[in-house]
Amino acid sequence: LTGTRSEAAAYEFTTLTCIPGTMKYKGARIQVLDLPGIIEGAADGKGRGRQVISTARTCNMILIVLDAGKPVTHKKIIEQELFSFGIRINQKPPEVKLIKKEKGGIGYQEMVPQTKGMSADAARLVLKEYKISCAEVILRQDITVDEFIDVVEGNRAYIPVLYVFNKIDSLTIEELDILDQMPNYVPISSQHEWNLEELMEEIWDRCNMLRIYTKPKGQMPDYDEPVILHSERNPTIEEFCNRLHRSIIDDFAYALVWGKSAKHQPQRCGKDHVLMDEDIVQICKKV
Repeated sequence: LTGTRSEAAAYEFTTLTCIPGTMKYKGARIQVLDLPGIIEGAADGKGRGRQVISTARTCNMILIVLDAGKPVTHKKIIEQELFSFGIRINQKPPEVKLIKKEKGGIGYQEMVPQTKGMSADAARLVLKEYKISCAEVILRQDITVDEFIDVVEGNRAYIPVLYVFNKIDSLTIEELDILDQMPNYVPISSQHEWNLEELMEEIWDRCNMLRIYTKPKGQMPDYDEPVILHSERNPTIEEFCNRLHRSIIDDFAYALVWGKSAKHQPQRCGKDHVLMDEDIVQICKKV
């Protein structure tokens, strides 16, 4: 994917240290880190597992590369180790508001019916374990007690994960059909470079990246070096300016926007205008 050489051999655990590389796709430069493999008990420190998983916690997305010819139990082991380290894969943070107070006891509100075991008594028991005696709990979705504990802990990482099954050239069509029933997976063959384009497209989609092109006054837009923003935060003109330079927003007057987010071409916008993929932005400063 990146053109960087990483040691590969016929035996397992060939990669012994983190090897960085940069993947270029749709004008964006995406950093990819090849991390050493983890073993059972990695979350407790076995095989330098804590260093490996703590690096994975900081990423926007995790690719779990598996051998298509090996048992799928390897997948379960890796999932369990990531879970033990506080990484919640392919999940979104629960819509629960926990406000700690100085007095007033435990306040509990349900916006939706709870069918997975959560109740006022369960919330009070969990908060008692964490020595929280005064707080306001508001549940906006149906959650389990474990998800509520994750909210109280407050240090969980919610990261999208893609399972990359390598060495599909050694499988039959019937075996591939069985693998195809698994969600969040991409089959590839790194040796023959099969299906790498689909893998890059999946990475792009799941990272929720937007390309915003800059346009100097009186010139053509710069289509070679887009500014990359993340769509889940609903990026605004202000965030775009801060990505270029922190001082730009101080002299900001208005912006001209061409693209999907503009009602007409160009549209004169303020700093709160929400951008969309492949918009073209021209910033005008105060005189």
